[in-house]
This record gives sequence, C-alpha cells and structure tokens, in this order.
Amino acid sequence: MIRLDPATASSVAAPPTVPAWALADDVRSDSDAAFQAGAALASLDTLARAQPAWAGAWRQRLALNCAAASMRLAGRAEDAACLRDAWQLCPAGADPGPAGAIYGAWRQLALQPPAVSADRLAKVAEMLGLAWDDEALADLCTQIEDVAGSQRPAPFAAAAIAAHVLATRPDAELFALWLADLVLAQSLHWPRPLPLLMAQAFGPAFRTEGGGGKRIRPGEKSFERSVCVALVHAVADACRLASELWRRAEKLLAVSPKLRAKGASDVIFLLLNEDAVAGSLTTKNLSRFAARRLFERLQHLEVVRELSGRTSFRLFGL
Repeated sequence: MIRLDPATASSVAAPPTVPAWALADDVRSDSDAAFQAGAALASLDTLARAQPAWAGAWRQRLALNCAAASMRLAGRAEDAACLRDAWQLCPAGADPGPAGAIYGAWRQLALQPPAVSADRLAKVAEMLGLAWDDEALADLCTQIEDVAGSQRPAPFAAAAIAAHVLATRPDAELFALWLADLVLAQSLHWPRPLPLLMAQAFGPAFRTEGGGGKRIRPGEKSFERSVCVALVHAVADACRLASELWRRAEKLLAVSPKLRAKGASDVIFLLLNEDAVAGSLTTKNLSRFAARRLFERLQHLEVVRELSGRTSFRLFGL
C-alpha cells in the first residue's frame, strides 16, 4: 500500500470559474476590456498562488498548449502530440530539437519564479531560436524591472513589455509573449507564472474587426485592449482545465490506497506533476514490467488516460 506525503496529497475545493458576465463578447471600450480582465484574473488569483496536488500537471498542460500555439508563430507544423514525443523521447541532456526546445522554454516559464537575469533570458532566447547580445539582454532586464515596478495594471504591464521587445526585435514576437506572461506574474505577485497569452495569439482577441481580421501584434493599435480580452479567454480556459484535472486527480488519489505495487507513490507523484509520464518508466522501486502493470491497473480503474494512441512507447497522464 502506498503512502503519500500529506502535503502532496492535499487538494483544494473545486477550482474557480470566470464570471459569466466577464466572458461577454460585446466589449465596447478599453475600460470594459480592462474591467473584464481584472475580474478574470481575480478569479484565477487564489489558484495561481495555491499548491494543490495536481498543480504541476496543470501548469505543464498550460505550457504544452502555449508551445503548440507557438509552432504556428515559429513557422512549424508540430502539434501537442508531436511536442510530447519530442520531449519524452529525448534522452536526458540531449538536444530535443527546435520544437522541443520551444516547449522547454514554456515549461521553464511554468516551473520557475518570475525573476529575471541576463543569463536566464539568454538561455530562453536561445531555446526560442534567437541570438541576443549581452548588452541588449542587460537592457531588457532593466526594462522588465521598470515595467513590472511601474504600478501599471498587470495586463497593461504585460502589453508594454511585449511591445518593447517587438520594437527592439521585430523577429522576437514569441519571446515577447513569453515575457508578457512573466511580467504579468511579477505584477500580480504570483509565485510562478502561468503560460496564458500565447495560446490566444491566433484567436479572435488579437484580430481586427475590419481589414479582413488582420492579426494585431505587440505595439500596434488596440494591442493593450486585445491583451485584456485575450486574458479573459485564457483565464477561462485555464480554469476549465483546472476543473478537469482536479476531478481526475481526486479520482486518482481516491484509489491510491488500493495500489500495492512497490514504487506506486513515485508514479502518482509524477502523474500529478507532469503533463505525461512514459509507460516505460523505471525507478529504483519500480521495474519497467511493474510500471506497465501499474499503468494497466490505473487505466482499468479509469484514473489515467493513454495520451499517445500508440501500442508501444505509451504516454499516460491525468
């Protein structure tokens, strides 16, 4: 029988939802957009600060969603399934390839506090396929500190740093949106950022009403308003995902006392903290054969899903 750390196994009440009135599509003014964004972010705030058992899986699923949207901006064709494979099939310490590196940048955003340094930004820029000189990165760090400390409302601070990056480097829109989420977290004093905005980059929030629905880029007219509207949709999606994972995690934790495989607690910990876990997992307490049997048991209990659709090198998650 497995023993879970009470802190790890602790859960929270049902995740919040964005008020229905804040999701109204008829946004008539910039102030309306800002007010709706504030209401949405207030709904998410408690969850962003909490540490429910499934928070890791939630954050990594948000990172995957943003990484998948990033592929279009980067001119690549990989979808979420391809990105999972690029990450899971890559040996530790090996190069995951361009798509896997972009996914890694979003995972890093979700895992680390929203602090900045020239070294960290250099690594992220490299993961996103950008070359950036040291002096420019030092200037960018200063600009981030100025924007985050300017007392601007969080959505406007996020929009400002994105606009600054694109004005400096027109080829760095992906980095601009990555930094927008980081500055949003700084402004809201969240312990770690949530990958949000990139997933909305090709959605209606960033489309002009006229001109054939041209996409609004950072720094362009109405970009701040678009960020506010995009955040409402992003937060609503994040809350829906949280509710889904909360239900699945509750089922997983409920059946955990029935699992007698040695090392089962390691698997449950990974399932609660990762987007996907390889069915071929081995640990010091669990052989590959034992892991396969455990995942089959968890599937039979309907508390995990197989995510790859393959019969070999299978991936499992909440």
